[in-house]
Amino acid sequence: MISIEQALLTVNQLTLEQKQILLDIIKNQLIEARRQEIAEDAQKAIAAFHQGKLQPQPVETIISALEVTLTDNL
Repeated sequence: MISIEQALLTVNQLTLEQKQILLDIIKNQLIEARRQEIAEDAQKAIAAFHQGKLQPQPVETIISALEVTLTDNL
């Protein structure tokens, strides 16, 4: 595995157009990786629900919990 410094040295040798293409590729890879992560989390949550580890909750309770989480992360 190469270091970030080595990667940057290599990227700096690219043309501006090549750097833009590389940036687009990396962005798309990150988006796909995040989608995969979300899908895996959803599958785990569904499995936990079917196993009785999670119980249904009113939407108001869920929204309140999300609002608290968002406020705490600011």
